[in-house]
Amino acid sequence: MKPELLAPAGDKQCARAAIMAGADAIYLGLPAFSARAGAGNFALSEFSETVRLAHLFDAKVYVCLNTLIKDGELEAFFESALSAWNLGADALLIQDIFLGKELKRRYPEMVLHLSTQAGCCNCYGAFLAKEYGFSRVVLARETPLEDIAAISEIIETEAFVQGALCSSVSGQCYFSSFAGNNSGNRGRCKQPCRKLYSIDRTGFESPAYALSLSDLSVGPRVKELIEAGVTSLKIEGRMRREEYVSAAVHYYCAILSGLKGEIPAWKSALARTFGRGGYTEGLAFGQDNLLSRKVQGHIGERIGVLELKKGKYYCKGVAHKGDGFKILRSGEEVGGAVCTAEGEGGVYLSSESKLRAGDEVRITTDTTLSEKFRSRELRRGVMLSLRFVAGERPVISCEEYTLTGAEPLERAERAPLTENELITCFQKTGGVPLAPMPMDVKTENAFLPKSQLNALRRAFYEGLLERLAPTREQLAPQTGECEIAVVPSQRTAVIAENFEGLKADVLIYKPRDYARITPEDVQKGEGEKYLYLPPLLTAADEKVVAPILPLFDGVFAEGSWGVKFAEKYQKPLFAGAGFNLTNSFAVTNLKASGVKYFVLSKELSAGEQRKLIAEGAFVLTLGSVKLMDLAYCPFGRTCKSCDKRGEYRLTDEQGRAFPLRRYRLSGKYCRFEVYNCVPLAGYDAGAGALVDASCRSDGAYLVKRAHSPEGALAGATKGHAERSML
Repeated sequence: MKPELLAPAGDKQCARAAIMAGADAIYLGLPAFSARAGAGNFALSEFSETVRLAHLFDAKVYVCLNTLIKDGELEAFFESALSAWNLGADALLIQDIFLGKELKRRYPEMVLHLSTQAGCCNCYGAFLAKEYGFSRVVLARETPLEDIAAISEIIETEAFVQGALCSSVSGQCYFSSFAGNNSGNRGRCKQPCRKLYSIDRTGFESPAYALSLSDLSVGPRVKELIEAGVTSLKIEGRMRREEYVSAAVHYYCAILSGLKGEIPAWKSALARTFGRGGYTEGLAFGQDNLLSRKVQGHIGERIGVLELKKGKYYCKGVAHKGDGFKILRSGEEVGGAVCTAEGEGGVYLSSESKLRAGDEVRITTDTTLSEKFRSRELRRGVMLSLRFVAGERPVISCEEYTLTGAEPLERAERAPLTENELITCFQKTGGVPLAPMPMDVKTENAFLPKSQLNALRRAFYEGLLERLAPTREQLAPQTGECEIAVVPSQRTAVIAENFEGLKADVLIYKPRDYARITPEDVQKGEGEKYLYLPPLLTAADEKVVAPILPLFDGVFAEGSWGVKFAEKYQKPLFAGAGFNLTNSFAVTNLKASGVKYFVLSKELSAGEQRKLIAEGAFVLTLGSVKLMDLAYCPFGRTCKSCDKRGEYRLTDEQGRAFPLRRYRLSGKYCRFEVYNCVPLAGYDAGAGALVDASCRSDGAYLVKRAHSPEGALAGATKGHAERSML
């Protein structure tokens, strides 16, 4: 089966570019609930037009409603989903799997895809998505190839092949949210991961883009994804321009079609339109170093090195007047330049920066590409058959669609309709993106007033368009009630890597090395014992975790896959903050899955949390606040020189120090977590109180102050307790 090539469409121009280049499907956002709020996105009128255009060219349209939804937005969310579907969307992308279950209950006809923000990284996530009515999962970018193959046997899969990579594990980044109240889970990420940081480890003290990842480019290895069973190959980039979209689609079309001669040219075009820090093939293929520490932003394509010729900057290579360049020295950006003239086998450049001979010249704006992509017209070729014979009703046919006039044609007394007149008339499509090809025309002594001929032509094209891209049968609005029975609680739970001296209702063990857990470690402390499971859990990780599960009373999982994982191992589930529970339908459907305890989203205000406090609810009130989960090494896997400390400090340009915690699960490489620069001391929302001692040694004290966190820690933030996420 031919894989689907899926392209981003941040606006109408990008949608047209993707379709024209040969994309099988596009994905886009509406004004609300899109994980790319900064993209152009589509008003409903623009969306309707784009859907019809895509369907006319046999391309599908997927609508992103992939942000977290709060209770006050539920009605608008369901309305948006229904509008998008009724206007012809082929599928809806949803982040909240539990809210998606309610959407599928109301509208069984809808096709739902689970967004990458839901973090589906293993078979358990796939089984849950399928049970809840989803047709496809967009794989977490961190999913290894062998797990991709296993998931693809359960449900349709969509995998990223090109574009930007999030630094954090999919759906688990709260950095932008806590740093500036702009939540990535709400499509408003301000990308703090792309800023400069120093780390207190030898060789990493100088400011660098310590968390910034290179762009993904799988290239020819897409064939391995296809062999693994992936259905859809996804290009990231709803914030990118139409030149990028067109180049990316052409590049992968050339690879998939085996057009080896075209691949280098399109790869070059793609690099020139946008590429951050070189390229990586990504974690699916186990690439060791994904970081772009020296350059953040579009790096372009290398064309040569700088020379000084007659007092001017010169570079051998092909470029054109007006093209833009980025200049690197020892891998670091030192300035920009523009082409002022061509000649002598190269180009002359102008720059406001002081450049040197030997500097690397990389083209970042190719004006000829921009003009090439923007000057093309998107029209579908159609072959018409016209029969205009006196005494007969006119007949116009195309692709199994036929329009027959209401009345027989009059016999012409002086000037009968000619073949050329009919061809000229029907070449005017009135804005409908069709291109009439050479026509089969039969005319004989027929007369028809021009106004009636034009009306007949308009009616034909309207009917043909409806046949080629039919409108959808409308679904009627459905409702559903969801009331939370608020159950206050005084329970306490603590996340810690050492249970010594701890006493709480629930103790959640978070080891530094999962392969070295001993019964003695778990036996310390008093309370129910749960094992902490990070949001990324691969099949290899499961082999490490499974043998130690009998030591624990239950599992604390940071991803929705935990529902099926706990079910398999017959362990009570404590659903962590990584479940991102923000509304009553999510809480109700999670409760129905049999979960024992759950943590409400740490991005909600205390007032919003209070309305969702069902039996078993907890709220993070005190201690460390995890901002990111990293599935890669921020030191570039320089293992031989590593000091292997358990914790570092990631310091930004304002001098704020963020704890960087190391741990090991399976495999030979470590993973890391980033924590907020200040601890949390929020409010007692009336739920069970969860305290996090991941980066602290005062777990016993935190437990004592769990339900009275105000003032418990010097310099603490109240987080989102007073101000909900934007």
